[in-house]
Amino acid sequence: MKKYSCFILLSLCISINSCVNKKAETKEIGKIKVSRQDSVKLKKYIEQIDVLPLFSTKRQKYLDSFLLILPSNAYAWQQKAMPLFKQKKYEVGMQYLDSAVKYDQTNHYLEYRAFIKCIFQKNYIAAIRDFDAIQKIKGNSYVMDHTYEFYKGLCFLQLNEFNKAEKLFSKNINEDRKKLGEKWINCSALFYQGICFFEMDNYKQAMISFDECLKRYRNFTDAKVLQSNMFRKLWETRRGPIIN
Repeated sequence: MKKYSCFILLSLCISINSCVNKKAETKEIGKIKVSRQDSVKLKKYIEQIDVLPLFSTKRQKYLDSFLLILPSNAYAWQQKAMPLFKQKKYEVGMQYLDSAVKYDQTNHYLEYRAFIKCIFQKNYIAAIRDFDAIQKIKGNSYVMDHTYEFYKGLCFLQLNEFNKAEKLFSKNINEDRKKLGEKWINCSALFYQGICFFEMDNYKQAMISFDECLKRYRNFTDAKVLQSNMFRKLWETRRGPIIN
């Protein structure tokens, strides 16, 4: 991963010998011109960023030095944020990721920020806002193996808006069925659809969702546990509560 990161930074920042004439006093990096002296510094910073430990304060300082020369480099801002996210310092890291989103021309870091807010920071309202924004640009695309609407479904589920969440998971399932076929429906979507039905006291429909989930992934332990709760709930609705 480090070698790949270095390659990205190198390709973005220093085609030193090929970008411009050797006699030139400045070099063009992307659309930004820097002095020959600064281009040499950038190369040094990138070499150090690549070899230093991810959580090293020195690595952060080299990224800071890099950004003093190229403050609009979105990837460098994301690299400052990422170790902090891994340390669960989300508020600190999000400041840097906000800068990555600001300077990013591809909108990749907007969807990445939405993912971080949803799965790790658990800032669900802000995550939905970001997913809505990127969806207007790219449609219901994918980030980290799931669609934007799948993650929005998770957000609504955590916000106790079960009806909205269920509709999004059901839509995801129906789209998979149409595009990929019955066999390739995402079992995670079925699982969370089942949770939505369970939360809405629709136990029979929840049982169907969990059954379909387990057909595709027999060892899905969480689904088995919730399914056992379904049997208990269904029994209680018919026979009254079980006395232990």
